[in-house]
Amino acid sequence: MYKKILVPLDGSKLAEIALSYTAELIKRLPGVEVDLLHVYNPREKAMAPMYRAYIEQAADTIRRQLADAATKVNGELAIGNTADKILRFSDKHKTDLIIMATHGRSGINRWAMGSIAYKVMRSGKKPVCLIRAGTKEKTIIEKANGNIVLVPLDGTKRAESVLPYVEKLVKQVGVDKMEVVLLMVCEPPKVSSDYPSTMPLSWEEHVEREQIKCKLVTGPYLAEVSKKLENAGLRVKPTIPLGKAAKEIIKYAEKNENSLIAMSTHGRSGISRWAYGSIAEEVMLGTLTPVLMVGQK
Repeated sequence: MYKKILVPLDGSKLAEIALSYTAELIKRLPGVEVDLLHVYNPREKAMAPMYRAYIEQAADTIRRQLADAATKVNGELAIGNTADKILRFSDKHKTDLIIMATHGRSGINRWAMGSIAYKVMRSGKKPVCLIRAGTKEKTIIEKANGNIVLVPLDGTKRAESVLPYVEKLVKQVGVDKMEVVLLMVCEPPKVSSDYPSTMPLSWEEHVEREQIKCKLVTGPYLAEVSKKLENAGLRVKPTIPLGKAAKEIIKYAEKNENSLIAMSTHGRSGISRWAYGSIAEEVMLGTLTPVLMVGQK
């Protein structure tokens, strides 16, 4: 079960979008305890009273939103390197899930190239739910109360490593309230400029045949993964769209009003490629749906 959630805040309004999502999500996870954490530089020690007031105000905001919910909300401060302190805090307090905005003070470009959110995920210690900063609060509330978890897979065990976290979340919310969609994209072959004109198949026919072959392989694989989740009591729906992976993931999420996209930062591409333009980053930058990222140690 998810018992403890950590929400790092940097003092910016952009980062505080994570508060709205957290408040709505924990209404569905009774008994969860929430830690709000603000990390500041040792040179800012004189500002500690102001930071304390800020984090307590943030905690009060969630308490008011929860009203009668039996949830403990703590406001905490730490001094030092932000990413390191977040990770140490989550280890010490046995955090089950970290929820944070994709950027706050740092900006989206710095996030993509190695900022705090990336460093926290790179550790592979905890699942991290990323909320795209700048998303309207109404949208975030709708997502937090949605009933579909979209899980993109690529056929690797690393990509499947997100599944235990999804199973745990769905069971805690209620298997009758959420559906898991397993999505595996069949990508078309790259256009070949030197495809021989003497071949028995035209390039278009070749692409169509390759996609059919992909579906023949992908179908049984998704059926096998689906069966395991169904045996665990979950409602599962496999789907195999044709196209470019990131675009199809984003399109499905927005068309079906997904509550969450859950994926591994690894998979076919690996963590280094993810940081500089892989599928996971494309999805994160292209969707308003929160993304649950699970890394590898």
